[in-house]
Amino acid sequence: QVQLVESGGGLVQAGGSLRLSCAASGSIFTIAAMGWYRQAPGKQRELVALMTSGGDTNYADSVKGRFTISRDNAKNAVYLQMNSLKPEDTAIYYCNAGHIRTLAGPGPYWGQGTQVTVSS
Repeated sequence: QVQLVESGGGLVQAGGSLRLSCAASGSIFTIAAMGWYRQAPGKQRELVALMTSGGDTNYADSVKGRFTISRDNAKNAVYLQMNSLKPEDTAIYYCNAGHIRTLAGPGPYWGQGTQVTVSS
């Protein structure tokens, strides 16, 4: 089992920045991919960014050039730097992890979510 705890959400004006953090604990030695998904009210959960243990990344088209995912293997953590935020980025952001090295979809482990609200 893997436990994921997110932090760093909040309220920011359009054009601003936020940095989300996710700390993993438990059976972390075989984690092969970590990343972020988000869910806005009335919408399905969607990919934001994924990173494998090998450093490969996958970003949603809507965030390319604005968001950057990074990982600190020593701290068992993954981060999401979000710049040039837009009101449409408002959502609950979920950390995700899995034991398969893939960018094709989410792993089985989810954090509790952190709210990001971007005001216009």
